[in-house]
Amino acid sequence: MPIPVSPIDPDAGFAAALGSHSRPLAGMWVCSGSPLIAELCAGSGLDWLLIDAEHTPNSLESLLAQLQAVHGYPILPVVRPPVLDPVIIKQYLDIGAQTLLVPMVDTAELADLAVRSVHYPPRGIRGVGSALARASRWNRTDDYLATAASRISVIVQIESVAAVENIDSILAVDGIAGIFLGPSDLAASMGVLGQQDHPDVIAAVERCIAAAVAAGVPAGVNAFAEPLARRYLSAGASFILVGADVALLARASEGLAAKYVSAEPDENRASY
Repeated sequence: MPIPVSPIDPDAGFAAALGSHSRPLAGMWVCSGSPLIAELCAGSGLDWLLIDAEHTPNSLESLLAQLQAVHGYPILPVVRPPVLDPVIIKQYLDIGAQTLLVPMVDTAELADLAVRSVHYPPRGIRGVGSALARASRWNRTDDYLATAASRISVIVQIESVAAVENIDSILAVDGIAGIFLGPSDLAASMGVLGQQDHPDVIAAVERCIAAAVAAGVPAGVNAFAEPLARRYLSAGASFILVGADVALLARASEGLAAKYVSAEPDENRASY
């Protein structure tokens, strides 16, 4: 049976990807650092990929290779930098990232810095190097400097008690394309480390989704457990991450071991 193909045009940007569907967008993490795995995931039929550089062994070179590998597939690549740093963001944009998910945005001031980091002056502070960059196809893209803003989106990640408390002011920042809830760090910030399904964490996530819906700002969330994913979608989340390349491979390989590798008496062969 052929894999269903999403109609997403990755070059049209994040807002266009959301607008091309009457349903929320479903995606997965790419954390392996492998262009081959990124390309494999790009052909899955999912709507978007998050290529992560915050918790993974990724460099500019490996990110570039992954962006090249997924280019041409009908899937939206989103890149997460390790930190809100205008210099790193400038480099990511120059290698061709068009949608960025910026971690640990706790205040409206940080959200504004994220927005300014993706725009050229006078609106922002992005350095001008388009003649040297893949982003403009080395100045083969007509009027890149004037039109880059229409191609670039910045999503800010809400993953602390402070960010939840400041959610209304963050949502009011002009230029953010969306917010993304990170329940793992949020749980840690709330003193319930590892309990993404804690009632207080769920309530905080739903509070932020409701605020985003009221403000007309797209809200996304990370939710690997299907019951939570369905709950957040019902609450109004418009994009979601439901798996990761490394987690899928880890669990599937453990499943093979459980089927075909017999444990010795009194020996547990649990994975690492």
